[in-house]
Amino acid sequence: MSAGATAQRSRTDAWTAAASVVDPEIRVITIDELGILREVEQDRITGRVVVTITPTYTGCPAMDMIRADVRRALAKAGYPDVDVRTVYSPPWSTDWISDTGRAKLASAGIAPPAPASAPDVVALTLAVRCPLCGSPETEQVSRFGSTACKALWRCRSCSEPFDHLKAL
Repeated sequence: MSAGATAQRSRTDAWTAAASVVDPEIRVITIDELGILREVEQDRITGRVVVTITPTYTGCPAMDMIRADVRRALAKAGYPDVDVRTVYSPPWSTDWISDTGRAKLASAGIAPPAPASAPDVVALTLAVRCPLCGSPETEQVSRFGSTACKALWRCRSCSEPFDHLKAL
């Protein structure tokens, strides 16, 4: 195997390890599916892996745990020298949540925000569909849910409360 192929395999393996880390606040979705995993690079000479992440919002209390979990996952995969860097620009957007991530959120009873169709479109939410029964007959109970990035909603059809991931 050539040095270039070995480096690519190693980078791919490192990405896979980092991408497997589960978000500590929303335990049904990985940091890759959530869109906060930005880059994984490996220095060809030192072997050091540099992981770049972007928090869902400035001051997110889960970032220390995410950094520790990324280091742990990479060490387990054979990468003991890891630097996890946090970048704020461009800021994270709910548009970065993958389709798989949106489906996992809905399956867990968390209403995901719809992706914006174009960068110059202003998002307008007329209704948040209940992730449990699919009804658009819902109401916001509180702008704050179980975590700062979620709001608490209630379905008028099935009467169940649910979290809605705030669109950013």
